[in-house]
Amino acid sequence: MLESGVQLWRRGRFSLMYARRSLWVGCCLCGLLIVAVGAALMAGSSWLSPQQVLTTLRGQGAPGLQLLVLEFRLPRILVGLLAGVALGLAGCLIQALTRNRLATPDLLGVADGATLGVFVALISSAAGMFGPWWVGPLGALGAVVLLLIASGNLGRRGQRLLIVGLALSSLLRAVTELALSRQELMHASSLYAWSIGSLNGRSYAAAAPLAVGLLILLPLTLLCTRRLALLRFDLEIARGLGLPVRATQWQALLSAVLLAGLAVGVCGPIAFVALAAPFVAERLVGGGRIALFSAALVGAVLVVGADTLGRVLLAKAELPVGVICNLLGGPFLLWLLLSERKKEM
Repeated sequence: MLESGVQLWRRGRFSLMYARRSLWVGCCLCGLLIVAVGAALMAGSSWLSPQQVLTTLRGQGAPGLQLLVLEFRLPRILVGLLAGVALGLAGCLIQALTRNRLATPDLLGVADGATLGVFVALISSAAGMFGPWWVGPLGALGAVVLLLIASGNLGRRGQRLLIVGLALSSLLRAVTELALSRQELMHASSLYAWSIGSLNGRSYAAAAPLAVGLLILLPLTLLCTRRLALLRFDLEIARGLGLPVRATQWQALLSAVLLAGLAVGVCGPIAFVALAAPFVAERLVGGGRIALFSAALVGAVLVVGADTLGRVLLAKAELPVGVICNLLGGPFLLWLLLSERKKEM
């Protein structure tokens, strides 16, 4: 007997179970993402009409419009969309792994490790301000190794991992700020602009590593959704149900670290998204399900929307996407903590 709201699709030897509500939520989020991308293409210092955008996308616009839409706005939107997907997935994986809603790459030191890795590489090389992106995943892996060594194991509901992660995050951030303070003023200003998270100046080439990473990790992650759902039970119960607990934990952790490291390596640290996307997706989907696909879509909508808001909020200045996300993240985290406290009372 199937769970309420769950449908079974069968063709010959192949079968697939899906939740109707999850399917509808995914379709609605895809529509919302299309709206967010359309608004991002129109918004900016020079506002465009929907007709101008459509004409330009078909290759029939004026040269100036083609340069603005196809070379400046569309690449940064694509990078933001992919980074949002990566951060939403990473947050959902870590929360499922630790069974703690507050555990994210931002709070566990993973994002700060990736930031420090890219920061050191930028200082010590002549790669420019947008590379080398591949140091981000390496820095994230280094941070999670330190985290696991210091914490020993996940602990009850991931509390030990979260506490050690907060300490590690503070330490890595302090090292980054120390390195920043030793730079010349002009160089330090440019490095600081990158370190707060920005999509400005990102090209199609910057989207390539994110696209390849998601192409590899997204299918593997979605295929293990049911395994991740079993991790929410006690580990002994999960083992009794036939779950390879250790292999599933390592797969989830490694995927989350690589996804978060890729996003940081390309865009810089963008906070709030990995925390909010899984929570919003779970509320929308309901049923206590691991909403990986919905979390990825919510993450994409958040990053694209925040970047668009940063471009239009001030008349003569552009706020980086990282600043907008930090402004949204503080009140959201406070609300989340208060709501969790009410549940415990």
